[in-house]
Amino acid sequence: MEENYLKRWRLILGGDEADGTGITLTKEELRIDNSLKAVYESDRWGGLGSSSPKVSRWLGDIREFFPQSVVQVIQRDAIKRLHLDSLLTEKEMLETVVPDVHLVATLMSLSRTIPEKNKETARQVVRKVVDELLQKLSAPTQQAVTGALNRSSRRRNPRYNEIDWKTTITKNLKNYQPEYKTIIPEIRIGYGRKRKALKDIILCLDQSGSMGTSVIYSGIFGAVLASLPAVNTRMVVFDTAVVDLTDDLQDPVDLLFGVQLGGGTDIARALTYCQEIISRPQDTVLVLVTDLYEGGEVRDMYKRFVELVNSGMQLIVLPALNDDGAPAYDKTHAAFLAELGVPTFACTPDKFPDLMAAALSKQDIGMWVSQKISQ
Repeated sequence: MEENYLKRWRLILGGDEADGTGITLTKEELRIDNSLKAVYESDRWGGLGSSSPKVSRWLGDIREFFPQSVVQVIQRDAIKRLHLDSLLTEKEMLETVVPDVHLVATLMSLSRTIPEKNKETARQVVRKVVDELLQKLSAPTQQAVTGALNRSSRRRNPRYNEIDWKTTITKNLKNYQPEYKTIIPEIRIGYGRKRKALKDIILCLDQSGSMGTSVIYSGIFGAVLASLPAVNTRMVVFDTAVVDLTDDLQDPVDLLFGVQLGGGTDIARALTYCQEIISRPQDTVLVLVTDLYEGGEVRDMYKRFVELVNSGMQLIVLPALNDDGAPAYDKTHAAFLAELGVPTFACTPDKFPDLMAAALSKQDIGMWVSQKISQ
């Protein structure tokens, strides 16, 4: 047992004469040591260089030695420390890496430089991550949002196209007719305003480089919300220009490749566009995902914030929507929003469905934050 601990220390310390362990590694352990050394001692050992085949072999080694969660961390460090971004435009590299949210963010930032012949491979990498996130996040989001709207809009004896079939079947299970293998719907439950969306949701995303993972999660949630007939969802992204990607919500992969990470930030311009597309402020929730580092005119941004709040719509500002930890954001602008009563806080993906449910049912978001986020 003591020898195993010493071997771990030996791998951590790197084997210099001063590491003090006196441990000799086996041939396989030396391979592990070299795979770590390539990243974390690259300044002394030359790292992985710019050779795609060499990187591919290294990726194979770390997948052999470490669990996937650790591989993703090492892979992320390698891309950052060794500046391997350019290699991600090569098909061989794309077929070898382990997909995760951070890798997708990197691919999004490189989307304009990926050769046309390799774009389909890049899309497959992104598709795998998107499908995993959709599988994980779709059900909680649908349940939270539809549940919040159902409680405020459900009525009995609706028109045929307004029937909530799941609830109606549950309510009439006692009327099951075994001989006909059917249920008599004595009670019908539905939505009084089913043919018209009950609420409008606008997701407005800062696509500056630092917001990569937040944009990915926002895109996934946008796609899920767009699939719900009870809400009308818009997706807007911005840097110094504003682009409406609502039409791409049907396919999150198309949406993410429509985002161009990097560039400046003009929050005021984005807010101006959002004002123009809001038709019923009392029934609108605007979620602004940005670190609040404004590159445009600050006074104009403040003016837009005030106008949006005074219109009666629900405004929420998220400096981050990811699991990356405490985000960097402009605290002066956040303090201004706090004075306006605008909830401004970082949110993890697992909490976002409940946040949307609270906003759509017009709960006190400040109270919700203190109960859910500050715990």
